[in-house]
Amino acid sequence: MEKNKINIELSQEVAQGKYANLAIITHSNSEFILDFIRIMPGIPKASVKSRIILTPEHAKRLLFALKDNLEKYEAINGKIKTKGGGESPMMPMNFGGITAQA
Repeated sequence: MEKNKINIELSQEVAQGKYANLAIITHSNSEFILDFIRIMPGIPKASVKSRIILTPEHAKRLLFALKDNLEKYEAINGKIKTKGGGESPMMPMNFGGITAQA
């Protein structure tokens, strides 16, 4: 067996994945918390589908891995377009539907 090789198992249930269209990230001095949420048009309540808790070091490794994968994706498929064209796009919370007033 190769040194530093990890055998990773993926159950069928986990392999199905969870759909999320919003991520909320919070942190303390010792951890980063990523909540993956599914919000649906016309439904005022959303639910967290998955919560991942990372150390600051692993959060930074995730950032670098995601950046690397996005660059590889765009090299093959072209630049991903975001509304507003900024580097930090905000997701429209109304999905094009009616905007509530307070």
